[in-house]
Amino acid sequence: MIAPRLVLCLGLSQLVCWGTTFYLVAIFGDAMAAGLGLGLSWIHGGFTVALVAMGLVSGRVGRLIDRRGGRGVMVAGSLLGAAGCLVLAGCGGVTGYYAAWVVLGVAMRCCLYDAAFASLARVGGAAARRPISHITLLGGLASSAFWPIGQALIQHLGWRWALVAYAGFLVATVPLHLTIPGSDRMPPSAATPTAGVEPPRDAGRRAAVLYAVIVASTGALASALSAHMIGIFAGMGLGMGVAVALSSLRGVGQSAARLAEVLFGKRLSPTGLAVLATALLPVSAGFGFASGVSVAAGAAFSVLFGAGNGLATIVRGTLPLALFDPRTYGTTVGRLIAPGFYVSAAAPLVFALVMERFGAASALPLSAALGGLALGAAALLPRNTGRA
Repeated sequence: MIAPRLVLCLGLSQLVCWGTTFYLVAIFGDAMAAGLGLGLSWIHGGFTVALVAMGLVSGRVGRLIDRRGGRGVMVAGSLLGAAGCLVLAGCGGVTGYYAAWVVLGVAMRCCLYDAAFASLARVGGAAARRPISHITLLGGLASSAFWPIGQALIQHLGWRWALVAYAGFLVATVPLHLTIPGSDRMPPSAATPTAGVEPPRDAGRRAAVLYAVIVASTGALASALSAHMIGIFAGMGLGMGVAVALSSLRGVGQSAARLAEVLFGKRLSPTGLAVLATALLPVSAGFGFASGVSVAAGAAFSVLFGAGNGLATIVRGTLPLALFDPRTYGTTVGRLIAPGFYVSAAAPLVFALVMERFGAASALPLSAALGGLALGAAALLPRNTGRA
């Protein structure tokens, strides 16, 4: 049984950790570029380096959570994130800047969703499904909360001292992570809802590949559209104000879908949720084709993509509980999600090159293809896994 207090603490920590690390460059990018005398491509390249670092350490972090529990890993993530912010605040050039992002990349792998999901799986086994959904509700508000906070801090303190404040926020999450139980493993009876039933070995390998494809394709699409959704709308003839307003509806769709899953998704199987989440992605791109002539179509594109992306995050955390042994959740998932970090790092650049060569609308068939790939993998997931 996972205590409600632990779920609340992890939800709050995800709100802070996502807001102060993953979404940092979106609000600090212009100020850091001006202060360091670097182009925006160099600034955003730091985040790409962080994603690569996350992939490189992903397997090791997962194994460590399986062996010793999530408390020490997530505390270390908070402290490393604070250190990365301080290095970033004090850097004077490109070397220090990129070194800070390497530290932040390791920190993010240790304290964001994947580490929190593995920590909950280790404590509660298959019973972690609902708590995983719950913590994504608060985490989904990170950009809405911390973009205004970051902007206000930059305006009043300057970007360097604002980063020092971000370091303080991250240190404040340490007590939240200390609520994770220690190194005791889950009771054997909690490991699976049907103890002793194992999926066929071939089905397990097939499920692993399909899960990795879903994570990589949805992650690449989320990364690319985070960087380019505003540019897509603007490139299709909408004014910048309208483009920004439509893009912001992504967060509305994301939060609404996650809330609906928490309230009404209890009877939906993890594989069924995977199909629903991934089906929304190519459908949303279809509406995007009409966004240049219809603001309503643009709103549907943003909201439906946000809904699909929000549910895909829950799928990323809960699907392994149905497909694999929860007792090795951290190790299995850590290995399978590693390629997704590399793909996510490359996706914004690939989209930028395609849009530069063929126009903003060319991002939409590419988005539909990625969503279709994820949907195809979800539709092929083994249904008879021995886990529900």
